[in-house]
Amino acid sequence: MGGIKETQDVEEQNVTEPRRSFLQRWPAALMSFGLTAGYGMFATLIGRFLFPSRRRLSGPQYVNDLRSFRLGASMTYVSPAGEKVVLTRVSETGGSEDFIALSSVCPHLGCQVHWEGQNDRFFCPCHNGAFDSEGSPIAGPPKDANQSLPRYELHVENGLLFIDAATEALVDASQNTSHRT
Repeated sequence: MGGIKETQDVEEQNVTEPRRSFLQRWPAALMSFGLTAGYGMFATLIGRFLFPSRRRLSGPQYVNDLRSFRLGASMTYVSPAGEKVVLTRVSETGGSEDFIALSSVCPHLGCQVHWEGQNDRFFCPCHNGAFDSEGSPIAGPPKDANQSLPRYELHVENGLLFIDAATEALVDASQNTSHRT
């Protein structure tokens, strides 16, 4: 009977040895995979920061007709990519130089700026930031950091106003594409 017990012990030892060696290697493999994935993601983020993606596609988009846009009026335009732009009419010569189109997002903290015609400025209510009619900073944190509002190109054709803005993404259908302010 001693021979049968020895045979069972040898068989159990042969079965448990591969199991033990597998279980000893498995945590090391998981840790290696986790480190590789973590550092790989970190390297990807650094790569995106150092080498930004290609420039977004843009093209002319209809905004309004010149006759319905009176002097001193402003409106907010939302491009198909979701960029909010404030357009203001500053003169009435009939060309694109009559208008100024600036991003309505304050470069300081991303708050929405609005045109104050009585003060001839764009104002950010978050920290009392102010920009002149050309988008240059004149007060508040944007002036301290010398952060201007990004400007958009405009074109006038046949009495219609067009803006060159991003066309890459579509805005949610439930949102209006433009409205008067």
